[in-house]
Amino acid sequence: MPTVTNFKDYYTILGVSKTSTPEEIKRAYRKLARKYHPDLNPGDKDAEAKFKDLNEANEVLFDPEKRQKYDQFGQHWNQPGYSEAPPPRSTNVATDFDQYDDFDSFINDLLGGMKGRSRPRTHTTATGGFDDSGYGFRSQAPAPDSEAAIALSFSEAFHGVQKRLQLDDETINVRIAPGAKPGSRIRIKGKGLKSPFSQQRGDLYLTIEVLPHPFFRFEGDDLVCDVPLRPDEAVLGAQISVPTPDGSVTVKVPKGVRAGQSLRLRGKGWTLPKGGRGDLFAKLQIVTPKDLSPMEQEYYEKIQANTSFNPRAQLEEIKL
Repeated sequence: MPTVTNFKDYYTILGVSKTSTPEEIKRAYRKLARKYHPDLNPGDKDAEAKFKDLNEANEVLFDPEKRQKYDQFGQHWNQPGYSEAPPPRSTNVATDFDQYDDFDSFINDLLGGMKGRSRPRTHTTATGGFDDSGYGFRSQAPAPDSEAAIALSFSEAFHGVQKRLQLDDETINVRIAPGAKPGSRIRIKGKGLKSPFSQQRGDLYLTIEVLPHPFFRFEGDDLVCDVPLRPDEAVLGAQISVPTPDGSVTVKVPKGVRAGQSLRLRGKGWTLPKGGRGDLFAKLQIVTPKDLSPMEQEYYEKIQANTSFNPRAQLEEIKL
């Protein structure tokens, strides 16, 4: 029986249980990936190793077939030739073919449980196709695709970046164009899993994760930020400086704005995949000062004593 050292408990790595749903696993991975991403922990080897373990754990537990094998065989789940328990019978190309000497042995074992059925047992043809019994399948099965997640900082996703990925014993360079958004997918041809029959490789699909930014965020397809205002700026209007992805710009705030109102900065938002820029929406937040100077205290008291404005006038008529 093969032996495995340094066994990694993927459930413990992600902080989930064996009964966790795929969505719970995905949420746990995203949270930890943001925390330990190398871009947020430059030079931290422990964070880099943790991030690598998180990706490895997510790749196994988020894939139903890999997770089933991991739960069934534990530390031996990915060892060729391990046969403590028979693998589940399946026509899926991800079945462990290393235990079979040739394709005919696999077919015979796969269909061995069909004895007693009224339909005849199948056989493969020289050209591979389906036979008349309906149980055969092509010896030239399509190469299986694979999926993985890749985390980018806001800057990398906005400007575009080239990343080096480690796929088992192979290192590949992946160019990500400017304007990548959370959930977008990149197809890398010929870098997926190998077909057990033809040894051809499928494609690798990378799902983009964009790490949180302290100021900018996505709301649907829009780029949004919160901009604080003083009470006097909200009442009288003002010229203020607002950060954008490529530098600050001066924006005119009209007088009498409300908290939560948005200013639209055209062409200052996210990079669009086909070129150009989207819009940035600056949500205004009115912030009151906590510490007032004696003069400020005096003037606020004068305003309060002399104003006729009552923002709650419409509330007087409200009843159950």
